[in-house]
Amino acid sequence: MTISEVELKPCFLTPKRVQPEYPLLVYLPGMDGTGQLLRSQTAGLETGFDVRSLALPRKDLNTWDVLTKSVLDLIDAELEKSSHRSVYLCGESFGGCLAMKVAIQAPHLFKRTILINPASSFRLRPWLSWASQLTYLVPSELYDIGALGLLPFLASLPRISRSDRHELLKTMRSVPAETVLWRLSLLREFEVDEEKLSRLTQPVLLIAGGSDRLLPSVTEVKRIGNILPNNKIVVLPECGHACLLEQNINLYEILKDNDFLENNTDISTGLEVRG
Repeated sequence: MTISEVELKPCFLTPKRVQPEYPLLVYLPGMDGTGQLLRSQTAGLETGFDVRSLALPRKDLNTWDVLTKSVLDLIDAELEKSSHRSVYLCGESFGGCLAMKVAIQAPHLFKRTILINPASSFRLRPWLSWASQLTYLVPSELYDIGALGLLPFLASLPRISRSDRHELLKTMRSVPAETVLWRLSLLREFEVDEEKLSRLTQPVLLIAGGSDRLLPSVTEVKRIGNILPNNKIVVLPECGHACLLEQNINLYEILKDNDFLENNTDISTGLEVRG
């Protein structure tokens, strides 16, 4: 997928290895929307999945409903090529909110769902919500400085390689101020129908960084776990918000260790694993 195509409409980034015989894993990214930050996990995930990462145009100002439809349309297009395989849905931060919307819109489409530090807890940080409403007063040329200041909140920096830190900052700076403001407004207004969420019967893995300084992710996955009937919670004690960038985190191994791969036994309800 070329950069120009990404700028026109939401699309899936496809790794070099296309593996239609494997289950499809669809990753929905955080606030940056680029899908590029999954790269450190792709090699591991390709052990057992055909991976797709959602990429949103830098100037995408669509509603939750439009984003949800875009994701489902993209998945349908993938399944037209190979309709009989199962689909895993994985959402991180902002993408965790979108994943919940997508899952309740098409509850029978997904074999399993993974939510990583879902930003549905945004409103539980009153200072963050309040500050996000004032960011329109900040001149756009100061956004670079703001992105740099946010880094320690987004990630446990000592646990991320220098190159990945650089990539994270570069990605944050690539998103225009108008888009940042729009996505913050989506998070402020985010609601999900808990009744519909409670009807999702497929296994859901809820992953939280125990050292998330940006959002109360541990509290939030426990709250979501009380709604979902078939879930397992994994708390990563040392991890920050952008935990998939941390050097000792391997998402495929986490799925394997928690019996979350198809050839393993289905997970039991409400168990909590700390490790």
